[in-house]
Amino acid sequence: MVQHDPKGALGIVINRPVEEVPVAKLLNALGMDSKDSEGQVRLFAGGPVQPQVGFIIYTAEYRRTGTINIDGRVAMTTDPQVLRDIGRREGPRQSLVAFGYAGWGPGQLEGELTLRGWFTMPEDPTLVFDFDRDKLWDETMKRRTIPL
Repeated sequence: MVQHDPKGALGIVINRPVEEVPVAKLLNALGMDSKDSEGQVRLFAGGPVQPQVGFIIYTAEYRRTGTINIDGRVAMTTDPQVLRDIGRREGPRQSLVAFGYAGWGPGQLEGELTLRGWFTMPEDPTLVFDFDRDKLWDETMKRRTIPL
């Protein structure tokens, strides 16, 4: 969950990896300079809403204008300049890129939580960045705070 307030909620799906691509390839696709770019980034299907929009989720030690601080340990932005910094090894320690998001209108998520359509758990950056995606669902089910 990136944001949740009286206006609604926005979350990014992190258990649907699509592929790993070179940062340079992604920068080129965005029409940006890829000179001196190295490394790879993981791409995820971040949700059904606006799948053409990219979101970069990353460790919060790195900051840029437009950064949304999620919890002091994880941050998010739509600013593609972060990709350039990642490719130049000047960006965040860990990151992933998701296209699309999951969104809820005012009160919608609260209603779905009341109906037990979702469960909650404490945020853990290791689940966001490090955990094996094939085992992520099982691990989060062990950590849930609302019984199903």
